[in-house]
Amino acid sequence: MSDIFNHKLFNGEVFQKYVDRLPNPNRTELIKSRAIRQRPELASAMADQVGGNYITTPLTGLISGAAPQNYDGNTNIESKDTKTFSHSRVVVGRSQAWTERDFSYDITGGQDFLENVAQQIAEYWDEIDQATIVHILNGIFQMSDTEGQKFVTSHTYNVSAMNNSEGALGRMDGTTLNTGMQRACGDNKGKFSLAIMHSAVATNLENLRLLAYLKYTDANGMQRDLAIGTLNGRTVLVDDNMPVTEVAATYALTTDTELDATKTYYTKSSNKYTAVASPVVGDIAKYYELTAESYVAYTTYVLGDGAIEYTDCGAKVPYEMDRDPAKNGGEDTLYSRQRKCFAPYGISFTKASMSSLSPTDDELDLGTNWELVNSNETADKQYIAQKAIPIARIISRG
Repeated sequence: MSDIFNHKLFNGEVFQKYVDRLPNPNRTELIKSRAIRQRPELASAMADQVGGNYITTPLTGLISGAAPQNYDGNTNIESKDTKTFSHSRVVVGRSQAWTERDFSYDITGGQDFLENVAQQIAEYWDEIDQATIVHILNGIFQMSDTEGQKFVTSHTYNVSAMNNSEGALGRMDGTTLNTGMQRACGDNKGKFSLAIMHSAVATNLENLRLLAYLKYTDANGMQRDLAIGTLNGRTVLVDDNMPVTEVAATYALTTDTELDATKTYYTKSSNKYTAVASPVVGDIAKYYELTAESYVAYTTYVLGDGAIEYTDCGAKVPYEMDRDPAKNGGEDTLYSRQRKCFAPYGISFTKASMSSLSPTDDELDLGTNWELVNSNETADKQYIAQKAIPIARIISRG
């Protein structure tokens, strides 16, 4: 179906081909990192079942890692079975619309309508997709069940209280990424291929000459820097949507029995600490001392090969136009819809707290909506080996 849009022919199918065809450096590098594994075959499986927003797929278990039995001609051989795990995933639906009174002129600057608008929408949805992945990662590191907590602990490397090789407190250095990957996956650390970090962290690493940015040549032949670099042989994406947490200062009751003129003492009221201008000798037992300054903690996520399985489930009408010739003297609205599934390998979406058929960003952030893939047995439930999940996070001050 075609619509006349500001005296230009608009065809939704042609427009989508423009969006899909246009090169996008960020998207290309993300796919090249091997952290995203495409699973297009799941789209038809979702469409074929009732409730096509949620699907559970089998994940074949590994053969037993137990020690082999003695083969001496007298000992019976006991066989072992393999467990089949189930991996549940949800479709995330998102939509957006843009209205312009003179859309084709204002947005494209009088240039080719389809290509210019498609370029902007492609970049918009790329940013949304990356933000969705970050929300998913936030959620899985909030898992609070027993096995989930084990994963969070072993796959988190917090250096905020450590001095790095340069003597800076809590900052990442040339060894942080490598150590974090090893702590998470041991001898499987070679599977890691991508890190996503805040620009404050990236700038620190750049100042240490550890991070080198990639470049690309635009349509005008100009070479430009990408927000993509390399660190320890891994691709680095720089994204200021990464989690940033204000860590409050900590205080403790003073152990002093006499006032020390060189110290600052604090009083506590309703969990608020206030510096005492004129300490009173008799009140020394009620005074607090600052034990740690407040600071900003940055989260860096590290992903390995196939860490996120991706399926574009499609929408019935991804793009369409509507024109209101009366409003504001005539205006056009472009509508865009998408349904995509981003499933972290080895971790299922539980739907424990989801109010509609598509999870919101807040619901993706909830740890209760995620659990490690398991055999779903009532007794003797087994979970996927945590070192097989190439997902880790690093917490630092920069």
